[in-house]
Amino acid sequence: MVKVEDALVARYETRGHRFEILIDQKLVDLIKSGKDVNVEEYLAADVIFKDSSKGDKASAEVIKEVFGTDDLETIVKEIIKKGQVQLTTEQRRKMLEEKKRQIIEIISRESMNPQTGAPHPPQRIEKAMEEAKVRVDPFKSAEEQVQEVLKAIRVLLPIKFEHVKMQIKVPGEDYGKVYSELTKLGQIHKEEWGNDGSYTALIEIPAGIQDELYDFVNKKTKGNADIKLLK
Repeated sequence: MVKVEDALVARYETRGHRFEILIDQKLVDLIKSGKDVNVEEYLAADVIFKDSSKGDKASAEVIKEVFGTDDLETIVKEIIKKGQVQLTTEQRRKMLEEKKRQIIEIISRESMNPQTGAPHPPQRIEKAMEEAKVRVDPFKSAEEQVQEVLKAIRVLLPIKFEHVKMQIKVPGEDYGKVYSELTKLGQIHKEEWGNDGSYTALIEIPAGIQDELYDFVNKKTKGNADIKLLK
């Protein structure tokens, strides 16, 4: 559960009544993106307030009358979907910074410079966002905002969302050191074992994590890997 002092106030006013809940900021994204979530894990208190600043609880009778249920999860979701989230200046700043970081992370991971085939570092993407005066919405998920951000920064950066295929060959004794992480980094399309005991995989990954894959495999195999970018 989120601490009361770190919680946001979600407020919904209807039919002459006001309802407030104290929530973790992550809950807004989760619910608005339609993801399954145990809402109680993201509440500072399992209470529906009429005035959270005073600690005044909404009556059970009014809650049942307005929402037609006393199920906490149903009520919390409706308040978030139909109401407004109240932010302090500091909370808004933190939410904007976190959402901006998430957007940059997605773009850096999934994109590449089509002129060089290399990924754009996060710092370059952030600078382009600043120059393009991109406005980040703290209440929209990062995924929802990526295309809008891309449209804005394409006038400043050659950038393209793309996946690349790479062939990785490692000594058989290093297979166990790399396989699990490879399946997390991308999709393995083909695997084979050589007569010398080596393991070869054809893997498709987001273009922006080529360096991450090179660094990981070479570190785990102490440089005894053959990695090729396939055209």
